[in-house]
Amino acid sequence: MRDPTSFLRQEYEDLVRQELDWKLRVLGGPSTPWCVVDGKKVLMFCSNNYLGLSNHPKLKAAAIEAVETHGAGSGSVRPIAGNMDLHMELERRLARFKGAEASLVYQTGFAANSGLIPQLAGKGDLIISDELNHGSIIDGVRLSLAERKMYKHADTGDLARVLDESEKASAPYRRILIITDGVFSMDGDIAPLDRVASLGSEHGAMVYVDDAHGEGVLGEGGRGIVSHFRLPRGRVQVEMGTFSKAFGVVGGHVSGSKDLVDFAYNRSRTWLLSGSHPPAVVAACLAAVDVLEHEPQHVRNLWDNTNYFKKAMRELGFDIGRSETPITPVMVGESGKAKKLSSKLFEAGVFALPIVYPMVAQGKARIRTIMNAALTREDLDFAIGAFEEAGKELEIIPARQSGRA
Repeated sequence: MRDPTSFLRQEYEDLVRQELDWKLRVLGGPSTPWCVVDGKKVLMFCSNNYLGLSNHPKLKAAAIEAVETHGAGSGSVRPIAGNMDLHMELERRLARFKGAEASLVYQTGFAANSGLIPQLAGKGDLIISDELNHGSIIDGVRLSLAERKMYKHADTGDLARVLDESEKASAPYRRILIITDGVFSMDGDIAPLDRVASLGSEHGAMVYVDDAHGEGVLGEGGRGIVSHFRLPRGRVQVEMGTFSKAFGVVGGHVSGSKDLVDFAYNRSRTWLLSGSHPPAVVAACLAAVDVLEHEPQHVRNLWDNTNYFKKAMRELGFDIGRSETPITPVMVGESGKAKKLSSKLFEAGVFALPIVYPMVAQGKARIRTIMNAALTREDLDFAIGAFEEAGKELEIIPARQSGRA
């Protein structure tokens, strides 16, 4: 009898032959600047933990206290019996931090996108999406019955063209939803949200921004991309984010009007049918908001480190693409060479992973580095030195480079 699962091994082996497979490394302890990965002490250079909050003493203390006062789990989904006072307090604090009427916490950022997007636009509607949007946005759009169109990456001229053509359609759309990432996670560039919002307002379209990599990074005190562009709340109807990056914990959320939140928790099945966050997670998220409000040095340190690293890498001759944020891709091109560079960095004591197809286009493989506020200048120089040595050996940068001035 034919084995119906034989394709699983075959397809995995095909990935291995093409050097497109993921080999999981194991973190043995907290996500800190110097950590233990696969039993080796290395410098963490690829974590989403931008501000170093995942090991912040206030977050750990809050999580421990919440276990003592509220237990290990919530016991249910939020609509039934798992809606704790901690969940409600987190949403109140988050809305205040964001300057929004209301916020709603989802189990993950992926759950927010895949659960809310299909409810905001359905049959008779149109979704217009940036061509480089995150996979969770793509899956959310695919789950919708709305018609879909894309515009060229960060090209508001092309977005205007799509909107103009849509207005001339023989049957008018009921609603139009424009969706963009705030910070694009593979290249580190920032969406022109100010111009996107203007076009949305001009054409009566709803604007949805996924600010997962902008929170804790952009805007006043890390309040995100809407703050970064100083946009009025009414110009961006849905601001989606996550607690799993700069906040250092886990979870997703949306912020906007009270109408948005009332609609979302009544219609998003990912929210309605998933167990709510354990008390320790919610309390740690609350503590992270508190740290961002009262310890501004973390965001300042993040940008100081980012600017120092980018300048050094450019001076060495590395191509770091169009990055404007702490996400700094080191462009390599070939998937195999990107994996070799990652291996050599690991041997030298720097943990930085390769990003290869299908996460990026063929021929666009890179090492994606993500800066951390807790790194010291000595840490950065150590990493830069490791990149320089490995880059010359693999002929990514010219061997004649004598190093930085």
